[in-house]
Amino acid sequence: MPMKRVREIREKSSEDLLKRLSELKTELVRMRTMVEAGGAVENPSRIRNLKKTIARILTVINEKTREAR
Repeated sequence: MPMKRVREIREKSSEDLLKRLSELKTELVRMRTMVEAGGAVENPSRIRNLKKTIARILTVINEKTREAR
């Protein structure tokens, strides 16, 4: 289940965020592959949620790196 709240994402450490980011990207690739292959996806809105969560995580990671500078 993707983390929905930015507050939850900001509470995580950078290492946890990077780990979660790779998991979400892997899941997104798997879902896109199923769609391209013509398979039925249980929850089509899941792809949109994954993309939004990935964007949120990347935003928080960029904020943390800018803070560190």
